[in-house]
Amino acid sequence: MATQNQGGMGSTGNMGSGGGAGSSAGTSGSAGTGRQAGTGGAQATGAPDVTYNLVSILYHALHGAETYQQYIQDAEQAGNRELAQFFREVHDENRRRAERGQQLLAQCISQRGGNPRMSQ
Repeated sequence: MATQNQGGMGSTGNMGSGGGAGSSAGTSGSAGTGRQAGTGGAQATGAPDVTYNLVSILYHALHGAETYQQYIQDAEQAGNRELAQFFREVHDENRRRAERGQQLLAQCISQRGGNPRMSQ
């Protein structure tokens, strides 16, 4: 899958939503936040890193889908059907990613008896 690009950032930009992994060497984290695995999310939010990561991916997928909707309109107004179609495909990928994230979050909550903390 190609890395998606938002708001003019490069393929390693923080707003990318290509799976939620950070782009800096030696780090992994939530949607390119640059925080190292096992640190930050749980300490800052009280949520385990896996839950924080899932919520972050969900947020970025939904935000991306909203952003790409504007890109579709821009391409259509410019009369570029091929580009508009590409943006529709990217938009649809993010919508599917968001739907899957919602399913996993609901599963996480139901498995933990209403507590969204997932075992790590």
